[in-house]
Amino acid sequence: MSVADNLQKIRNRIETAARASGRDPNSVRLVAVSKTKPAEAVMEAIRAGQLIFGENYVQELTSKAAQVPGPVEWHFIGALQSNKVKYISGLVTLIHSVDRLSLAEEIEKQWGKLEKTCDILIEVNVSGEKSKAGTTTSEAVRLVRDIARLPHIRVRGLMTMPPFFDEPEAARPYFRELRELAGEIASEEIPDVEMNELSMGMSGDFEVAIEEGATLVRVGSAIFGYR
Repeated sequence: MSVADNLQKIRNRIETAARASGRDPNSVRLVAVSKTKPAEAVMEAIRAGQLIFGENYVQELTSKAAQVPGPVEWHFIGALQSNKVKYISGLVTLIHSVDRLSLAEEIEKQWGKLEKTCDILIEVNVSGEKSKAGTTTSEAVRLVRDIARLPHIRVRGLMTMPPFFDEPEAARPYFRELRELAGEIASEEIPDVEMNELSMGMSGDFEVAIEEGATLVRVGSAIFGYR
């Protein structure tokens, strides 16, 4: 199957899952996770109409962005070190993985130099797994409040990665918990904070994530093949 064929399959599945949950399919955006894939694979996806790409590594993102022309949205979805923020400042449309104030302060500093605003999601470790990044559910509201004070950052929503399961249904409670947490934060009415985006669901479980409110699904292997 070609990248174009795989993309069409994923789009069809997104539409089916959205309609089954009474949602507008246009309320769910596909982030094609292109990490470790060459720029040519990204170009193939662009030719098939895909314009949002997610990358996990700063060096790979900057290299690929230099090779890929056109109106592409780059999303940074991996663990981000503060000392690497300067390399992606002004380049990415959305950072999905902000999990601490010190990282947000560095983003503030770098985007401030450009006199631009960076859209971010707060990464929440809803499962509590030690191997996973993310703030805790109990600390999330305070972190959002602290970050909301930074003038060159706009909090747009939340992101999570549930534990890996062979059965997608097993991930549902974690997606639901993130949606409920977003509702709690929204009810706080923190100035300049939106909870419009929920980044959750990957190749193996994105349909369940959509049923639980995902607005951004991060799909890699089902589009580009296994690494």
